[in-house]
Amino acid sequence: MNIVIIGSGNVAYHLAGMFTECRIPVRQVFGRNKSALAEISTNYNIPVSTTELEDADLYLIAVSDHAVGEVSKIIRKSNCIVAHTSGSLPLEVLHGNYRKAAFYPLQTFSKAKRPDFSSIPFFIETENAADERLLAELAGKISQNVMSSTFEKRKYVHLTAVFACNFVNHLFSRGKEIADSQDIPFDYFKPLIEETVEKISFMEPRAAQTGPAVRNDTRVLKLHEELLEGTPLELYRIMNKSIKEMYEL
Repeated sequence: MNIVIIGSGNVAYHLAGMFTECRIPVRQVFGRNKSALAEISTNYNIPVSTTELEDADLYLIAVSDHAVGEVSKIIRKSNCIVAHTSGSLPLEVLHGNYRKAAFYPLQTFSKAKRPDFSSIPFFIETENAADERLLAELAGKISQNVMSSTFEKRKYVHLTAVFACNFVNHLFSRGKEIADSQDIPFDYFKPLIEETVEKISFMEPRAAQTGPAVRNDTRVLKLHEELLEGTPLELYRIMNKSIKEMYEL
C-alpha cells in the first residue's frame, strides 16, 4: 500500500518516523514548510515535496484542524482512502470523491520527545468495513491499542484528552510561574508530578485525590487565596469548587 502523509508538523513528523522504524514505506511527505520537510527527509530518508503530490492508496492528512477541509481538496484521486488525524472533526470535513476515514492517535506530540507509539491508542473510523480492517491492520503494526470508533466517540475521547492533558499542562505552567516568582526551582516539583501520574496507574483518579480542598481545610484554602491574584486566583477557586462538589464537601 502506497502511503502519502500530508503535513509537516509534529504529528506528521512522528508518524513518518514510526512508519519508517516499523519498515512501513512512506512514498512521500507533502507540505508547505520547506525546512520542516527537509528535517523529515534528512532524518527518515523519505521523499518530500511542496509542489507535486504523489499518487497513493492512502493519504494521511496531518495538519491543523482548521486546514483539513481545504487541504483535502488537493487530492483528486477517487480510488483511495483519505484519512485525517483529528479527534474533533467528522469524516464529512473531507471534500473529495474518495473513501473517507479518521486515523486518530491519542497522544500529545512534540518534536523534542519521541513518543512510544506501541502504547498510543489509535481510533479508526471509516465508511466501510473493508477500509476499517485495512487501517486497523496498519495501526496495529505500530500500536498495541487500536479501536474502531465513531465521530460521537472521538469527540468525547478528544474532550477527555483536553482535560487530562492540555488543562493539566496549563496548570503545570501556572504552578511554575508561582515557583519562579519565589525563586523555587520547578525541578523540585517533578517527583511530586511523577508520583501523582504514577498513582493513577493502579488507583482511580477520584480515589487518589489529596490536598486542602478534599480535606475541606479552610485555613489553608484561605491562606493560599491571600497569596494569589488575577487568573491564578480564579483558577484556584474554580478547581477547589470542583473538587468540593465531587466529594460533596
